[in-house]
Formats: sequence, structure tokens, C-alpha cells
Amino acid sequence: MYISCGFGFALLVAAWLFFRVTGALFNPNIATALLLIGVIKPLRWLLFVIAHLVGSICAAAVVQGLMPGPPAVNTVPSPLINKAQALFIEMFVTAFLTFAVLMLAVEKHRTTPFAPVGVGITLFICELWSIPLTGGSVNTARSFGPAVLTNFDKTHWIYWLGPTMGALLATAVYVLAKRHEYWTLAPDQDAVDEEKSPADVPLARKSETADPLSAAENGRLENRATVP
Repeated sequence: MYISCGFGFALLVAAWLFFRVTGALFNPNIATALLLIGVIKPLRWLLFVIAHLVGSICAAAVVQGLMPGPPAVNTVPSPLINKAQALFIEMFVTAFLTFAVLMLAVEKHRTTPFAPVGVGITLFICELWSIPLTGGSVNTARSFGPAVLTNFDKTHWIYWLGPTMGALLATAVYVLAKRHEYWTLAPDQDAVDEEKSPADVPLARKSETADPLSAAENGRLENRATVP
């Protein structure tokens, strides 16, 4: 739990700090998704990926230098699952995170400035499920840096292929949703105008139209009150 919280809150804070500087893009797989939908150009994508991989190595070196012993930060699948299961777990959690970024940060709406909160919570949920099973990479760079300083496990390829597949899956869903104009299915979800609220409430209309028997009884009482 605390590891998942650490990942989620770290991303939340870092994303909010760099949201208006670099777009808070810390994941090469998500960078690939942005490349595919045309948000970033190929050269910028390449520079991002290089920065992610080099930054991961440097961060792993800092952690290794600060820890009293060799840090257990490599991502390897749990012996309870096979390689195929690990691959698809990494694919789905990365797809979930990538789709959150696309819908909360890339799509512009009233709550876009708060996208880091939603993305951080999404990563927390992804890590909560995947850490016991795959180590919770959700990011090729996160697995690459520690592997460079320690050793490349024979299952390291999972953390390249799985997150990449996840980014492609999320991109496909996003493009499909845009093509079918998803915003027309539930319009005015970002509206803050009171006029967009329901015009009337059915229960209120019922109260205005009283039961005929009750109305008649009230009428008799009123007539009795007016008789001298």
C-alpha cells in the first residue's frame, strides 16, 4: 500500500510542478501515444525517450548511492504468474494510465488544470494491483534504469513490450472515441451554467398535482370554514 501511495503522490506532485513546463511527460510509453495522435513531433518524442531512459539510470544510481545496501528496485514477475500473465498485466495497467492522461490532460476541458490529481490517483490504483504481480513498472524507463545498474533479468523484455502494447491499446480506444464524438453521448458534462440543470424534478411536479380525493376534501373543509 505505501509503495503504491509513494508512486501515486510522487507523480501527482511532479506532474503538477512540471505540467506547464514540459507537459509533465515522464513515461516513454505515454510519449509514444502522444506521438501517434500528433501531439508531439518525432524529434521531440526521441528527445523525451532519451531523457526518460537517461534520467531513470541517474535516479537509480542516486537511490543506490543513498541506500545502505543494494536496493531491491528491479521489476520481475512474481513466481505466482507466468510470463504471458505478466505481459498482459503490464499492458492493461499502462493502458489505463495512458488513457487517463489522454482524457484528463490531452483533452482540454474545465478540469484540465487538475489532471495531475486524476493521473496520480490512476497510477496509485495501477500500482496497488500490479506491484505484487509484476513489480508495477507501468513505464519502460522505470524498469530500464535499475536493470542497467544491477542486471537485466531474462524477463526484462516484458517491461518493454507490455507497456508499449498498453500505450497502443489506449491510443486506439482514444482515437475510436474521438472519431465517434464521445462528447455527444453525455453533453454538457463540463457545464457550470444553472440553465443546463434539469428543468424540473418529477417529484416536484407530483407535489404540485395533488391527489384528487385530497383536493376535494380540502375544498369541503374550506367551504365549511366560509359558511356563516
